[in-house]
Amino acid sequence: MIIDRFLPNVLESAPWQRCMPELGQNIGRWIEENLFAPFLNQVIVSVESVLEIDPGLREHEILQEITALMVKILDAQSGSVRIFDPNTGKLLSYGSYPLEEAVREKYVPVVGTIAGEVLKTKRPYIVKDLLSEERFQHKEIAFRKGAFSLLAVPFEIPKFYPSERETFGVIQLYFKERNRDFSKLEIVIADLIAKRLSFVIARRKIHILQKAREKREAVSQIIIKASKMRGGLKLKEIFAELVSNLKDVLDIEMSVLLSTDDNMQKVIVEAAYPDFNWAYQVGESYPIATDAAIQILLDLQRYQGQSSSEIVTPWYVLITDPETSEIINSNTKDFAIQNGINSILYIPLQTDFQNPNFLVFAAKEQRKRYTDDEIDILLYVGRELVKVQRMERLDDALHDFKNPAIAIAGFARRLERLVATDPLGNKEQILKYARILSNETSRLQELALSIYQVGKEEWVSLTEVLRERFEINREAIEQQLRQNISLKEGPFDDTLKVLCYRINLERVFDNVLNNATKAIPIEGGTLAIKTFREGDWACAQITNSGEIPPEMIGSLKEGYASGRGLYITNRIVKMMNGKMEIESKDGVTSFTFKFPGPKAEGGNTLP
Repeated sequence: MIIDRFLPNVLESAPWQRCMPELGQNIGRWIEENLFAPFLNQVIVSVESVLEIDPGLREHEILQEITALMVKILDAQSGSVRIFDPNTGKLLSYGSYPLEEAVREKYVPVVGTIAGEVLKTKRPYIVKDLLSEERFQHKEIAFRKGAFSLLAVPFEIPKFYPSERETFGVIQLYFKERNRDFSKLEIVIADLIAKRLSFVIARRKIHILQKAREKREAVSQIIIKASKMRGGLKLKEIFAELVSNLKDVLDIEMSVLLSTDDNMQKVIVEAAYPDFNWAYQVGESYPIATDAAIQILLDLQRYQGQSSSEIVTPWYVLITDPETSEIINSNTKDFAIQNGINSILYIPLQTDFQNPNFLVFAAKEQRKRYTDDEIDILLYVGRELVKVQRMERLDDALHDFKNPAIAIAGFARRLERLVATDPLGNKEQILKYARILSNETSRLQELALSIYQVGKEEWVSLTEVLRERFEINREAIEQQLRQNISLKEGPFDDTLKVLCYRINLERVFDNVLNNATKAIPIEGGTLAIKTFREGDWACAQITNSGEIPPEMIGSLKEGYASGRGLYITNRIVKMMNGKMEIESKDGVTSFTFKFPGPKAEGGNTLP
């Protein structure tokens, strides 16, 4: 009989074996067929049911499912999970059944706790009476819930890759009986189910690998498709599509791509998902000194805290409680509180480019950690987005090359004519054209360098830049043979100063002047410029004949247009913390740009 092979000498030692050996054999056979076999089958079914858990669930959800299974099989009252967090050296609450994560203590120490003892010994731990157990710290809560005994078993999640670390944890099962006697069989079953966890996690790893491959292919297809569009690559649109594509893998409510300026003084919002819903709008910037999380990732500041509100690692910063965290920007904190955001993940993107970039993800779920697999997916998407960002800047520069190129060609022809006719008599005009040629050639160089965001901000004259670009646009009008366009200049305020990259201000005016010229009706019209002060704002206005349909103005203000010029303009204006206003009525359209002057709110002080 099988029972005799698995339990040798048991039947031989039975009290009836000496006087009635045949009876002993019959009893053994009956036990095997009617008790042992059905019972063993039920145990196998129960343990193997672990493998039916959906591998698409997140890691903590899988642990909760296994805990729920143990509670049902062993007729426990409830169960909880804790894993060892190497970043804090403590045991992190990582799931419960029934779900009570909101009221559970987030971290408990290893020393002096039941979970810590199980972690150290890697053996099950039995408590017959919780109210008298010195390692159990929450006796009042247990008494109130009617939990009086406990069985704790260890589990281990082995590493899947050489670079990974094993995960060690404890599942604790609570029972309503006081002084409960735990059978060896119950302990074996609980321990066996915990050991089957590694199989579920292995299936999850395979599932994530498949998903990661699918996501990488999807990312490539999205970028290839966008690169073929007439308007060229636009980071804002690609970012939204890529992040939304991750929502079936990760619980992402919102996300932003951040970069820093050359001097590590500002954080710039490059893209957002959704693009209308974040603490800062796309293109806006804020002082890096107000964001400790970014400073920590850049090694500009050491993390001094031991707060349970954040987890700081060399690879990412996870804010687990935005409301109490002291290392996130105040605007981000207010935004998180108002929108029910309970965790924020910051990931630095290591690239070959000069300025650091960061991906930020926000979730309504209170995430307590991200697995290596999840971080790998996010890093891949982030690195591809940085490539798109550089490609977008290249597209922008190529788009804006035409303005100085047209000017160079036009003024070179004028200069050639003057030199050929009377070089001495036209000396002043020749020098003027030579200066324009020199300036526009320098602009071509600066546009090329803008791909890498080199240079520094300076205080520039708003009126001077606008008048210079208006003069260059005059040449473009002549090149187009638009002789029926009347040009008007002024009035101007020569005292207006704006802190910016000069090349960016020039690009704003070039693009809008170019678009305004094209929008003037074929029968002719007027193109006019002026500057003025409005409170503490330095303002420039470009007006042209022709109207924009009212239904299009809202989207144009956000940079949505068939061409690329207004998209570039909108992004630069936001990056300068400025405003773009559009008014179109009575056959006339005006674009008004308002930039923070030296005394404007959010502005800067002149040196």
